[in-house]
Amino acid sequence: MENIYEQIANVGFPIAVATYLLVRVESKLTVLTKSIDELSRSILNLK
Repeated sequence: MENIYEQIANVGFPIAVATYLLVRVESKLTVLTKSIDELSRSILNLK
């Protein structure tokens, strides 16, 4: 039973951290994509 707790501690915590970071990065990537699209439109309007 103790082995199961060790495995959860060794594997579960990194999985939780990775999931949290992926969710945060995804929202920032969405904002970055919108900014790049807006920049592209602005550059096209300058020509």
